[in-house]
Amino acid sequence: MKNLVVLTGAGISAESGISTFRDSDGLWEQYRVEDVATPEGFMRNPEMVLDFYNQRRKEVLTCKPNYGHIGLAELEKHCKVNVITQNIDNLHEKAGSTSVLHLHGEVMKVRSVRNEELITELDPDHCDIHIGDKASDGAQLRPHIVWFGEAVPNIEPAIKLAEKADAFLIVGTSLNVYPAAGLVAYVRPNVPVYLIDPKPVSVPSNLNIKVYREGASEGMKHFMADFLREL
Repeated sequence: MKNLVVLTGAGISAESGISTFRDSDGLWEQYRVEDVATPEGFMRNPEMVLDFYNQRRKEVLTCKPNYGHIGLAELEKHCKVNVITQNIDNLHEKAGSTSVLHLHGEVMKVRSVRNEELITELDPDHCDIHIGDKASDGAQLRPHIVWFGEAVPNIEPAIKLAEKADAFLIVGTSLNVYPAAGLVAYVRPNVPVYLIDPKPVSVPSNLNIKVYREGASEGMKHFMADFLREL
């Protein structure tokens, strides 16, 4: 069975109403990266950081998958699909994808500040985290998010997936954020690469790439029609 590996970014969830970080009206226009997405910011003002991610959870809980997500789940009927996502939302899972690797963490999970492997999934009805909320080891809880300056534990499994791809699809990412952007370099020569994004994306010139200059939902429909013909 053909192995499709997919790298997704903020663009696939933007259609569902998830706030992006890097667009002109994105979250980084409202918040400084240093304040809400670094270990140092958390040390300086943990209450503000916890509130920032409490708001992100509320947003995620009100959003539904769009056809960009749903199409990937439907493709599992025809081939093996491994999704590698830079997104911290759970819209791929909501859509029905069964193999999702989160590079930058998951907003609906928290972990101990003392032990990064002590991870808890939050109840959607009680998902706010405050100062004094503790993990089972007695340490303060923090978002299960990979902040700037922290290691990306899932990058090695992601590289292994990219190396085994029979086809590689990129959806809604600028390919500006590393190490995620470097995954395309691990795709084997002659493996077809597809890109869905309404904006220009800089890609390595040596790639055998087909571009769909469309949003996630429309681009996914056209990609699926082409891809399923080729199976």
